[in-house]
Amino acid sequence: MKYKSQKVAYWFFALSMLLLVLQITYGFIMGFARIGMDGLHEFIPFNTARAVHTNLLVVWLLSGFMGAAYYIIPEEAQRELVSVKLAYVQLISLAAVGVAAIVGYHFNWWEGRKFLEIPRQLDYLVVLNVLLFLALILLTLFKGKRKTTTALVLTMGLLFAALLYIPGMLPFDSQVTDSFFRWWVVHLWVEGVWELIMGGILAFLLIKLTGVDREVIEKWLYVIVGLTFLSGVLGTGHHYYYIGVNKIWLIVGGIFSALEPLAFLAMALFAVNMYRKGEKKHPNKIALFWTLGAAIVSFVGAGLLGFAHTLPQTNLYTHGTLVTAMHGHLAFWGAYAMIVLAIISYSLPNMTGRKYYDGIRGRVAFWTSNIGMIGMTMAFGVAGVAQVYLERKFGMEFMAVQKEISIHFVVLIICASLFAVGILTYIYDFYKHGRPTDEALEKAEHEYL
Repeated sequence: MKYKSQKVAYWFFALSMLLLVLQITYGFIMGFARIGMDGLHEFIPFNTARAVHTNLLVVWLLSGFMGAAYYIIPEEAQRELVSVKLAYVQLISLAAVGVAAIVGYHFNWWEGRKFLEIPRQLDYLVVLNVLLFLALILLTLFKGKRKTTTALVLTMGLLFAALLYIPGMLPFDSQVTDSFFRWWVVHLWVEGVWELIMGGILAFLLIKLTGVDREVIEKWLYVIVGLTFLSGVLGTGHHYYYIGVNKIWLIVGGIFSALEPLAFLAMALFAVNMYRKGEKKHPNKIALFWTLGAAIVSFVGAGLLGFAHTLPQTNLYTHGTLVTAMHGHLAFWGAYAMIVLAIISYSLPNMTGRKYYDGIRGRVAFWTSNIGMIGMTMAFGVAGVAQVYLERKFGMEFMAVQKEISIHFVVLIICASLFAVGILTYIYDFYKHGRPTDEALEKAEHEYL
């Protein structure tokens, strides 16, 4: 850690860990409900649990991205954050909005729009929160001694993510028009600008962990940015197949969705090549595990599994089934959750001065969570394929099919338990590092760079 203000990142990461535990808890509530153990239904019906589960995913990842920015930007800009107090104000307001939204969902206070359920009144508070965050990051970057490509790509991703929140706030009377612009937020976040955020964090970590020259690594970033915009923007079309828009989207969506794995393939090749070129052996192997793991698993989950059901001919049958859940779980895990866990694993010893990266806990957390997630993906996949055949090919009723495939959710819960053990081990390791301290200033960087 080079600057005192980087300690702000710790509290954003701590908030992420808390929200991740809550997200997993609501995932278990849904999983048990699927096999008939729905004792909480009166208090937490399935639709509420689903809304909380998916929205918590977004919030804990955003908190992780913000923490990453508060750690990376001061170091890249070579100066302290412009205002630490305002960063803490932003953290508290983010947590307050998140708690209000989660509590509100349990009292049917929401908009009912998938992935964007947050009530409109809270939308305005989210906008104010994000504007404050961007002001702090942009001012720090503007006043800094240098403006690196890594910092600019990360900032560009965060800025575009904020701008793309606005289409989701526009009121429409038409369900079709509302869905059309809702996907501008959901798709262009996760398959567009969030990839820039991932690319920026990935580049920072590879510079620190491999010792490869910054110019070499940042040239790859231009390739990733180009591929992301080429495929991600018009790839939104695969969400427009069956919502009532013009049929041209079948062609546009089909072609550009097929190109979307290229950006993730570039990131995987990028990370592996930089690791092989690296001459310095950084002792924080756990951070390296998460970094390389994020690049490789995102290519499989977001790239290959996404491609498997985005072509119109396939999507006709798989649309809205558990095949989507299969792709979604591994894609979010690989692309965004693992990169957040990677930057936490790298920055935590630097902020606290406690080097626990050689311990067994870190390896147990990495392998059990990944094996658990792969098991969950396979359970969703098998259940999804069975659902497609029974429901879409043989015409069975939806609820009858759900009963037939319920056995796969038993497997899912077992794998999810293994995943939860990995995450809880990671969080215990986070807790054991303790709080950040000024004694950690400069220590790590002087030793390894």
